[in-house]
Amino acid sequence: MKITLLTIGKTEDKYLTEGIGIYLKRLKHYINFSILEIPDLKNTKSLSTEQQKSKEAELIFKNINSTDHVILLDEKGQELTSKQYSAFLNKKMIGGQQHLVFIVGGPYGFSKDVYERSNEKISLSRMTFSHQMIRLFFTEQLYRAFTILKGEPYHHD
Repeated sequence: MKITLLTIGKTEDKYLTEGIGIYLKRLKHYINFSILEIPDLKNTKSLSTEQQKSKEAELIFKNINSTDHVILLDEKGQELTSKQYSAFLNKKMIGGQQHLVFIVGGPYGFSKDVYERSNEKISLSRMTFSHQMIRLFFTEQLYRAFTILKGEPYHHD
């Protein structure tokens, strides 16, 4: 199985890119994982929120396939503990999913079309975090999930 984190915009803060890099290196031992950054939209001041979400949707659709299992990282999504998340991933692997694509939307979230295309929604927290920080949190939780599945001592109950 392959997992991709699809994001709008680059991770700019050095402390975040360093943290993400640590977990990317660790994840190589468990899963084929990559982060795909779609460039931020340009000249958005003249666009309404819906127009901006629609243009971001076009870019998202160019980067996913019809066979991809799309999971939105969305505040209205299902909340999981780390152990539940590891079980969720395990179920996807056992179920034969070839490619999971987790998507972090732009500043205004997702368009209706992206919601309709998605297979599932997961929330990392009820709190709001910057789109930059979510990338680090997601990558760490993915690493944590695999250490739980392998029975390794990273996660403590």
